[in-house]
Amino acid sequence: MLGTILIVILVLLLLGALPSWPYSSGWGYYPSGGLGLILVIVLILVLLGRV
Repeated sequence: MLGTILIVILVLLLLGALPSWPYSSGWGYYPSGGLGLILVIVLILVLLGRV
């Protein structure tokens, strides 16, 4: 249950970090890339049953 909640929260953060607004276009893909990496790590941990 905790793993599912973590994945949903990370997906929402990943979508929110995409540089689609004018003020965030200078950020590049750094925020969404970092959140994507965290999402992949949490997903792997959930699939292995560690979280």
